[in-house]
Amino acid sequence: MSKPAFLQNVWYVAGWADDLAPGARVARTFLNRPVVLWRSETGKAFAMDDRCAHRAMALSSGPVVGEAIRCPYHGMEFGGDGRCTRIPAQDKVPDIARVRAYPLVERQGLLWIWMGDAALADPALIPDYPVHENPALAWRSSYFHVGGNWQLLVDNLMDLSHLPYIHAHTIGGNPELHFRTKTQSEKRPNGVHVSRHMPDSDPPPTYVAAAGFTGKVDRWQEIEFEPVMIRIHTGACDVGTGAYDGRREHGFSMLGFHGITPETETTTHYFWSMATNILTNGIPEVVFEQTARTFAEDMEVLELQQARLLAMPDLPLIDIASDVGGRHTRQFIARCFEKDQMVTASEQDAGADQGAPFIEDRDRAGA
Repeated sequence: MSKPAFLQNVWYVAGWADDLAPGARVARTFLNRPVVLWRSETGKAFAMDDRCAHRAMALSSGPVVGEAIRCPYHGMEFGGDGRCTRIPAQDKVPDIARVRAYPLVERQGLLWIWMGDAALADPALIPDYPVHENPALAWRSSYFHVGGNWQLLVDNLMDLSHLPYIHAHTIGGNPELHFRTKTQSEKRPNGVHVSRHMPDSDPPPTYVAAAGFTGKVDRWQEIEFEPVMIRIHTGACDVGTGAYDGRREHGFSMLGFHGITPETETTTHYFWSMATNILTNGIPEVVFEQTARTFAEDMEVLELQQARLLAMPDLPLIDIASDVGGRHTRQFIARCFEKDQMVTASEQDAGADQGAPFIEDRDRAGA
């Protein structure tokens, strides 16, 4: 059995909730599968295959009508559960007139989609991100379309030792300091936690612009991977004022959300936000703008990596000391793939027990 390209039975970010207004729809591809996201006129968000069951027209090209989305080809309408609710040319709507609907949950400013076995889609498994609900923080959100494999983006975010080279003019800092800093990586039941402490260091340009540091600072970088998103908390306090004892309210914090959703084997949806605890003098806008600039630099790196991997697929990659967090994360993802394959195998066995007619009906229904 060939190695699968994507995890199936996890929650992925499908989009920012505010970007999908009532009556709006958007076409996106997740895990190589075209999906339409749409919001009914009463405000409920849905996700389903972007393919009409009749003649395979893209539903995303049709309008939202009340609580349904209408195929623009022959006017068939589909509710949020994927069932056809109206066929203009006939009174009876057959049961097989349906498309596959995906569990979609709106929470903390995000839309989360489950692309795998719907029976396993427990909303309690959605990663928590209370930062988006904290009035003491100001945050801004954005989206990048990445021309690289999703695991390259995970690698990039789990190892911040590249900051002084790729982001020298914003959040970087001294290269020697970054590589001298010990990276501590902890394996957890549902992910990986990485921490790096940089005491008595020079604050990078973004920190000075936002917090007005005039001397040395105690910096921290704390990264949490959970399938499939990453939380990153970076920041600094004046030297010796409690940065490593949990007393950081008086310092400068940047809290990043990173939703990583595969589009294809070589492209990725990247939904991110940046929050800060300094709310005055336009600082949130400054932090967001400089963050967007740094992330754009990362996107260039990922696309160059992807190009070389495609051109030279048989050459190995080596690890260095700072890769410990990324290595632990890839090991965790590999275990997730194993669990996914076990679920897929059990589903196939159950389908075989039902007999061929059941499978044919599912295919005809587009389920």
